[in-house]
Amino acid sequence: MTTAPADAQNLVYRFRSWLAGSLALAAILFVGISAWAGFSEVGAALGAFHWRWLVPALVLTVLGNYWLRFLKWHWLVRRLGVQVSLADNLLVFVAGLAMVISPGKAGEILKPYLVRERTGAPMATTIPALVAERLTDGIAALLIAAVSVSRFAADEAYLVYGTIGACLAAIAVLMNEALSLAIIRSMSRLPLIRRVADKLEEMYRALRACLAPWPLFVTLVVSIVAWFAECWGYQLVWLGFGREVGLEVSCFIYAFATVLGGAAPGGLFLADGALVALPETLLGLPEGEIVATALLIRVATLWTGVVMGAIALLFVGRLLKGGTPPAR
Repeated sequence: MTTAPADAQNLVYRFRSWLAGSLALAAILFVGISAWAGFSEVGAALGAFHWRWLVPALVLTVLGNYWLRFLKWHWLVRRLGVQVSLADNLLVFVAGLAMVISPGKAGEILKPYLVRERTGAPMATTIPALVAERLTDGIAALLIAAVSVSRFAADEAYLVYGTIGACLAAIAVLMNEALSLAIIRSMSRLPLIRRVADKLEEMYRALRACLAPWPLFVTLVVSIVAWFAECWGYQLVWLGFGREVGLEVSCFIYAFATVLGGAAPGGLFLADGALVALPETLLGLPEGEIVATALLIRVATLWTGVVMGAIALLFVGRLLKGGTPPAR
């Protein structure tokens, strides 16, 4: 039988292939965009950048976004009755940052898996915490984008407002216990679903606990502050080029790009493309600066988290060796 540390080691090897593939795709993307903007222009922009501005952008990412999102994750896990220490759960969360580049972001299931191996809590209990965490992240980014979408992208406003409406409708259905259980029991008639019907009901009750009115309010507020921190960091990167880009337009561009990139691992191509296309349309700044800004903010946000997660993965095996036998 495969041991938990061995499973973790296999995951590390798999992560290396995901990382290599993601780096290759990111390199191809930025080489292509730089060729479009002009290599000399992008190089000149990076050469003129005041690098001291990247420091506060990194601080806002690590202490603003990542730390607040970790506290949200820890609060949700503890709300479900899982007794995991702050230090252990911090390692779990940081390791999970590496998994945003996994295909379909499926690797983020690492967090519930590690919590199970450490504490014995069933994944059916902790996966809803992951779903609630990522759902509130998405809604927060949508709400930030919605503040200014009518001003900066009126033609696309229906996409933002429609997605927010769909999320709220889904949460409303979730809050209706009788309706939700009826849906689950109807689905359980299908052969493939029948085997996991009990687990689905268990996951539903855990998810409902995470998205009840009070925890939903708390986690949304935390998420909005966390993602605003990265939007602010994006504005600071512009200041590094000597550009006084307003906070409102910075929030809109970064939040909209984040939402758009949600469907891709790490937002590759989608978020990166939006971080180039939107400033070109809205700001009319030199293309070299726009590409350089997109590159730097992605380094400060996405790739900083991936590097932190890669380091945390090196210690995952040691964490699991002291774990409680998981409940099967």
